[in-house]
Amino acid sequence: MPALPAAPLVTLTVNRFAPADLRAGMRRMATDHAHLRGLPGLTFYRLLGTGRGATLSLSVDLRRWARFAVWQSRAAFELFESSPWRRQERERVADSATLLLRPRRWHGRWGGHQPFGPQVTHAPAYSQLPVAVLTRAVIRPARLAAFWRAVPGTQQFLPHQPGLISALGLGEWPLVQQATFSVWRDAGSMRTYAYHGDAHRQAIARTRQEHWYSEELFARFEVQEVRGVWAGLPSGPAGLATLPW
Repeated sequence: MPALPAAPLVTLTVNRFAPADLRAGMRRMATDHAHLRGLPGLTFYRLLGTGRGATLSLSVDLRRWARFAVWQSRAAFELFESSPWRRQERERVADSATLLLRPRRWHGRWGGHQPFGPQVTHAPAYSQLPVAVLTRAVIRPARLAAFWRAVPGTQQFLPHQPGLISALGLGEWPLVQQATFSVWRDAGSMRTYAYHGDAHRQAIARTRQEHWYSEELFARFEVQEVRGVWAGLPSGPAGLATLPW
């Protein structure tokens, strides 16, 4: 089997706050930048709000906030995880879960950056690990109405899709800068949803024909480790190789 292309470590951390502390997440969206900017080994990050439930929607979950990060190395991430700042963060949230991801295929840009390096559109066959997918776009103002009219059709059957483990709607700016993150049992399940659902295929075609996006990023990952409680996945690295699928 050909060697995998060199790729950084990517993490998605989701913090959930207690009902009595709904404003804490919003405050951290503003204050965390002071610590994260210039952090050794952190090459790219975004602080993100989340939607309610398991699909992209206009709703906002004020209890749940996410941090997407790209690290030069596993050592840089582990140093951050053991830092006083991160320990304090964990103590102040109701729960915190992190997925450790290895990029496999990607193309596009995020804020003008290529967070995983030069694009890779072809990669060796996937292993037996779960597959995660990130799609992120900046929607052109003139196309906002068309985009949000199409969303319900593309998301309607997602929660019941065979092979779906979890899904999450993410956003940097309301309405305009949106992302989805989903975790699948395997690459086959992910492809079935992406390419065989009529509404989803039609929406993809329209994005190209009608130029909905001024910027977009698409990436697939292997889920290599789970820290904390992530619905549908066992915690730790060892369990992933023995999932009953």
